[in-house]
Amino acid sequence: MTERLYYSDPYLRETTAKVVEVKDLGNGLVEVLLDRTIFYPEGGGQPSDRGLIEGDGFTIEVTKVKEREEIWHEGVIEGRFPEKGEEVKLKLDWDWRYENMKNHTGQHILSAVLKKLYDLDTTGFQIFEHYNKIEVNGPLDWEMITEAEIEANRVIAEGIPVTVEEFKYLPDDIVKTLRKHVSKVTDRVRIVSIGDVDRTPCGGTHVRNTSEIGFIKVLRFYKKSKNLWRIEFVAGNRALRTLNELLEDYWSALDEMPNKNRPLVERVRELKEEMDSLEEKLDELRHELWRWKGLALIDKAEEIGDYNVVALVEKWPMKDAQAFAVNFVENNPGSILLLASEDYVLFARNEEVDVSMKELLSKVIEELGGKGGGTDNLARGRVEAEPEDVLDVAKEKLRELIGSPRD
Repeated sequence: MTERLYYSDPYLRETTAKVVEVKDLGNGLVEVLLDRTIFYPEGGGQPSDRGLIEGDGFTIEVTKVKEREEIWHEGVIEGRFPEKGEEVKLKLDWDWRYENMKNHTGQHILSAVLKKLYDLDTTGFQIFEHYNKIEVNGPLDWEMITEAEIEANRVIAEGIPVTVEEFKYLPDDIVKTLRKHVSKVTDRVRIVSIGDVDRTPCGGTHVRNTSEIGFIKVLRFYKKSKNLWRIEFVAGNRALRTLNELLEDYWSALDEMPNKNRPLVERVRELKEEMDSLEEKLDELRHELWRWKGLALIDKAEEIGDYNVVALVEKWPMKDAQAFAVNFVENNPGSILLLASEDYVLFARNEEVDVSMKELLSKVIEELGGKGGGTDNLARGRVEAEPEDVLDVAKEKLRELIGSPRD
């Protein structure tokens, strides 16, 4: 079994190890099993470590570390394949690991504070590259979040030692103080303690002292389900980078506004009101255009039976074509509109028309191929033919349904 050096010394950045086994994954990817490792495998919400495995004549850029009974290091290899038993040098991507340690320890503190202040239990946790998330049994509001941030950052500033103990059997006095319950200990369990602030079982890596974390900042929170709320937060240098990205986005967005004065939300509301006003005017113009277009079309309509039928090849998007079709038949009693494009067909009727558009489309599809559906008033779909051919067949099928002979 691989010796886990990251548990005995999470600050160990480089060491040597021996190759136990190598698997060729193809496309320049390999998996390596070592006799010992400083690389933390993905688990418990913490992502795996990254870094290098170097040997004589090869380098492996480790991108994933997974635990499948044993700890396997996956990465891109350059040079020859390593051989069983040879010695290699391991080098961590320390910035990645250390920031994960800060954020993981920060999560312990934030979860403990939420439990202490509001009796909220953390039910899930995960570290991502740019933020972390925890899930709690809410509810939450910004006042609660602010109070929790203040308390969490007070704990960080106090510089409280973070200790780790391993137990094969958990003493009752330890069990009583745990924030998170341990259902069963099969081999051993690691208990992470932060003074009298938090004590919980955890298999991740952590800093030695809370002052190393820097600070914690909640980015946002929201209700995920009936009894579950998600909190997204950052800590350490990631907090500074993320906040600067948000501030850059904020000020850049404000610079794009006609009125550049804070707050941004008011400028956005002003733009929204202006856009709503323009949309109303655009809608008026759109309906006026439809009215004139409708007059021109109905004037050239073909009489089939007792109905005025307009057949039109159009390039509008489906959404716009449908809106026009509904408007047209509503304003023209006894009318049928047959629209076709390269991407769709659309048949619509006035309420006075006693012919089902769904049935009409079905007959066209039966002859030409395609798919579609709809209602008696409006049907749409896609037919495997040129638009002009679709309209010709549609008019022929319409005559059959109406019982009107071809002129």
